Amino acid sequence: MTDEGLVLAVPSKGRLEEETRRVFGEARLPIARPGGARSYVGSIKNQPQVSVRFYPAAEIARELIVGAIDLGVTGSDLIHEAAEGGAENVVFVKPLAFGQADVVVAVPDAWIDVTHLVDLADVASDFRHRHGRWLRVATKYVHLTRKFFADWGIAEYRIVESAGATEAAPASATADLIVDITSSGETLAANSLRILEDGLVMKSEANLIVSKAADWTPLKKAQLEALLSMMGGIPPGTSTLL
Repeated sequence: MTDEGLVLAVPSKGRLEEETRRVFGEARLPIARPGGARSYVGSIKNQPQVSVRFYPAAEIARELIVGAIDLGVTGSDLIHEAAEGGAENVVFVKPLAFGQADVVVAVPDAWIDVTHLVDLADVASDFRHRHGRWLRVATKYVHLTRKFFADWGIAEYRIVESAGATEAAPASATADLIVDITSSGETLAANSLRILEDGLVMKSEANLIVSKAADWTPLKKAQLEALLSMMGGIPPGTSTLL
C-alpha cells in the first residue's frame, strides 16, 4: 500500500454500518457507497486520499491486526478475540459511543449454587467425575474464554464453538454454559440463563482503530492526522505508536 492513500474499513451491514456512517457524517466526512449494499467499495466526500472498504466487523478486526488496512471501525471485543495479543498491533483511537455490549459468562438458572466463578471452578473439577465428561462451554469467543478461564484457574472444560444462537446451546443440550455478548441481558433471561456475579469478561463498544502493522509512510501519517483532527482530535501519542 505504499503508493496508496489511507484505507478505511467500515462495517458492511446493519446498525454498525448505519451508526458508523452517522458518526462520520456528523464530522463532515460523509461516507458514500455508490454500488449499494452489494458493493464493497466506497468513498468520503472531498477526501480523495481515503479509500473506503465495507467488510464484516470481525474481518475488519483481523485486517487491522495484520496491517492489511490502515484504520477501521469495529468492536473492541473483536480485536481481542481475533488473535492472541491482537490488541498490541492496533491503537484504539476513539470510542464511538455505539455498539456497547458485554462479553459475559452465563449459566442456567437451575444452577442455583453457582453464582461466582469460584463456584464454576468447583463444578468444573467435579463434573467429569460425576458425568464422565468435561464441562462444555458454547462460545464464539474462543481466545477470550480461554484467557479468562485460565485467569480464574478453570481448566477442566472444553469449548463448543458456536456459529449460531449461542444462548440456545444449554437448552438444546449441546453445551452446559455459555460465554457470549449481551447488551440488555433480555435474550439470556429468555433462555433461562443468568450472568455470574463476577462473570464479566470485558466491556466492548465500537471504536475507531488504527493499525500499527500497516505500512505507514510519512504521507499516510499526515493523511491520518488530518482525518483524525476532523474526527475530534488526535489522541496524545497516536503518531508515535505507528
